[in-house]
Amino acid sequence: MIYVTIIVTDIDRVRMITLNRPERRNAMTPEMQWELIAAMDEAAESDCSVVVFAGAGEVFCAGLDLAALQGMNDKSAAEHTADAERIARLFRTLYELPKPTIAAVHGAAIAGGTGLATMCDFTLAVPGAKFGYTEVRIGFVPAVVSAFLVLQIGEKAARDLLLTGRLFTSEEAQRLGLVTEVVPPEQLTARTLELVALLKANSPEALSATKRLLRAQNKTWLDAGIAAALAANAEARTTHDFREGVAAFLEKRKPVWEKSSR
Repeated sequence: MIYVTIIVTDIDRVRMITLNRPERRNAMTPEMQWELIAAMDEAAESDCSVVVFAGAGEVFCAGLDLAALQGMNDKSAAEHTADAERIARLFRTLYELPKPTIAAVHGAAIAGGTGLATMCDFTLAVPGAKFGYTEVRIGFVPAVVSAFLVLQIGEKAARDLLLTGRLFTSEEAQRLGLVTEVVPPEQLTARTLELVALLKANSPEALSATKRLLRAQNKTWLDAGIAAALAANAEARTTHDFREGVAAFLEKRKPVWEKSSR
């Protein structure tokens, strides 16, 4: 496959997937999401031992691209549903990938970027790197990622991050269990390679079997959680606050929220 928004390299049984839109802070587009899915599907069928994710330029991923946001309010219900299903497929493909995954986070990873970075089996991040599930700031619901986040850190901590939409550092992310290690910038590549070597020394079949076991243990929860998330996602996209939040974000003004009666 020819990739446009990511760079995929295979060296010594390691698949490196680099988000490659540095001029847009590696913001996600539908095309990038499909390419990430394809690159992971290829990895699952290949003889690679480990999959590593990184970002080109100064950040890991700034979230959804502004161009994608600009068309949100004009989409049909079917198009909104397709968007949500694509995002669910991206995160579930990552979660269920039979090969160990590592994210090397050298800068901010926001919204969908936070999900991509922290859903890997191992997340290495430089000091002070910023994370955040910021969807509520624009009247949206961080629906799909919520099911995975509750599994990772528990409901109470997930409520804090999802309801406030606040940014948090790699140090806090490590305390919460979303980041495996905080690594000085000059050591990030070396530490990633050390972890790759450690994983490659293990039995590929045992690693795959272990990941299948973990996936099976959480399947019932995820099936229900993602189904509920898709419904919540679709409903949220029909609301005044979603339309207003997107418009306010693009116009760089404060949103005027509708008073809720529920």
